[in-house]
Amino acid sequence: MNPAFHTTKTALHGSAQIAVAGHPAIGDPSGALYLEDDRVLIVSDLHFEKGSSFARRGMMLPPYDTASTLAALAKVMARYDPACVISLGDSFHDGKAAARLPAVYAAQLAALMAGREWIWITGNHDPEHPADLPGETFTELAFGNLIFRHEPSKFACRGEIAGHLHPAAKVVHRGQSVQRRCFVSDHSRLIMPAFGAYTGGMNIMSRAFHGLFDIHALTAYMLGRARVYAMTGKALYL
Repeated sequence: MNPAFHTTKTALHGSAQIAVAGHPAIGDPSGALYLEDDRVLIVSDLHFEKGSSFARRGMMLPPYDTASTLAALAKVMARYDPACVISLGDSFHDGKAAARLPAVYAAQLAALMAGREWIWITGNHDPEHPADLPGETFTELAFGNLIFRHEPSKFACRGEIAGHLHPAAKVVHRGQSVQRRCFVSDHSRLIMPAFGAYTGGMNIMSRAFHGLFDIHALTAYMLGRARVYAMTGKALYL
């Protein structure tokens, strides 16, 4: 096996074990993070109703992003059955997107939220509590030795779990390059991949990520179709 494609010890469902500030977590191939000891599921950058937001500005996209994102969310929630879900900001693509949810999608989301704690972290796209939806809203949330926020701090912040940057990693194997969404971590902090169906990815070797991680401990946990692959060091390309 090419050493650049060495994988970490995986948990169930092809997921990867990731420690953040000593706190064990499971990185799922869907792009969700699960804190098994606490039964907490974390997702980031759902961007519900991005398609309709673009359509309102004359840029036509197929109006299926919310349905696809809800289906993926339902699937990973069924897998882990969390007691609490934390959505790390940009859950909705704009401030009016929650009110714009078609009734069928609002009902599906309400069914997912029923019977469990749900926490909305505000983001740059959705700075207010989503209209007509339950759950609690915070700008950031401390949880034991972890802190959840949408945008990563520009300074060292041990235990931070954030989103916003839509990380993706690029590797080259046998002359072919592959770029995938990824969790990125130096085991002190972690940035989540975007979960939404219409969200892209930003290469973690780009300037936006400079200074956020200890480069010598940096690991990209790339999302494959059925498992997570851990890539380090010289395996990563811009």
